[in-house]
Amino acid sequence: MIHFITRHFTSLWALITSPFRAIWRIIVRIFPPREFTVMDTPRGNVYTFKQSSFWRFTKFCGKVGLIIWASWSTYVFVYHRPLLQKRTMQLERARAQHARQMTELRVYLEKFNDLTRTLNVTDDKILNAKKLTDAEKENLMNARLKTWGELDFMRTRVSEIFTDEDYSPEYSKLSELSAEYELTRAENEDLKRRNAEIIESMQSIVTADTEIIDTVSTLAADKTEELRKKLKKINNTIASLGLSERALIEGANRYSNRAVGAAFSPLELDKNLDPKYQKLADDLELWHGLARLHTILPLGTPVKQMRITSNYGMRKDPFTGKQKRHRGIDFAGKIGTELMAVAPGRVVSAGERVGYGTTVEIDHGLGFTTLYAHLSQITVSRGDWVKPGTVVGLGGSSGRSTGPHLHYEIKYKGNQFDPTTFVKE
Repeated sequence: MIHFITRHFTSLWALITSPFRAIWRIIVRIFPPREFTVMDTPRGNVYTFKQSSFWRFTKFCGKVGLIIWASWSTYVFVYHRPLLQKRTMQLERARAQHARQMTELRVYLEKFNDLTRTLNVTDDKILNAKKLTDAEKENLMNARLKTWGELDFMRTRVSEIFTDEDYSPEYSKLSELSAEYELTRAENEDLKRRNAEIIESMQSIVTADTEIIDTVSTLAADKTEELRKKLKKINNTIASLGLSERALIEGANRYSNRAVGAAFSPLELDKNLDPKYQKLADDLELWHGLARLHTILPLGTPVKQMRITSNYGMRKDPFTGKQKRHRGIDFAGKIGTELMAVAPGRVVSAGERVGYGTTVEIDHGLGFTTLYAHLSQITVSRGDWVKPGTVVGLGGSSGRSTGPHLHYEIKYKGNQFDPTTFVKE
């Protein structure tokens, strides 16, 4: 052995350290020393740095250690964190279970003390009472046995607390149930009080609702009758045009423009409601339709001082002397007399027409238009919106005319009809 050592190694220390030197040679082979040069360009200096094998190996080990630490941390965070959370929840449940068990133990202790006192009192009565009847003795013995039974039951329950993993505290549950009962009872009383208030309020609402419906129904009926009276004079004329009041009302509710506003949407009510609501809705729809119809129709006179010089129908033509149909009404007036729109509408024509001279035509909606002829001047333009009382032109004698006057026509869907009832409305 000594011969082997002296032959291959210079000393015993060389033998001991030979494995480490072999490992170091492998490290030096993998991480050989390095030199690198850095030039300081502004100053022109050149610096040479050397990294030894030990430094490079140490740096490599540090990187490997950092990677291992990061991987382990990630693994712990991803895999062990849910386990830690689960253990934490289990611990919290165990603490809560322990707290409930301690609460019940305190309850059992108080109950045990009460039963012990009761048992001592019963024993004292049995031992010290001299004049007891057999029935009284039997009652005392039964009470003593009952107390012993309750104590035995309590021993069983206390034993279960420490031996049964699925044990659920009884008195804690009873207290929670009692608290829940008290809370529910308080809420029930509050709900009863609020329900009584709601019933009282609902009764007031029903009374007010009845009064409001009666008032609005009466108002709607009165206003509807009033509007119908105003339109009564033109009923025959409307009938001659093939129209009915209902058709005109429905058209008026659907009609909309800048002058009269948006269309009216009928109220759609639940069929299960009291019929009085639907009747009120129908009355309001009728009232609204009549009011809009009274606004849309060209009712009234186009001049301030009305004097009719020629009616609608057959007459002697002033130029030929022959019988000819007059398609409008002539109003007397001087040149420059202000001529006004009788209803809201839009000017659809403003200019010269053969025979009519200078004319203005206004579309009022629902198929009705008005025509002003023989004007001396037009004060509106085609496309203008006008309202009742707007001056649309001045009286004159243009076109086929024998003197200053206004020829006024009302048309339904382009056809003239006798406008007398509309003008004298």
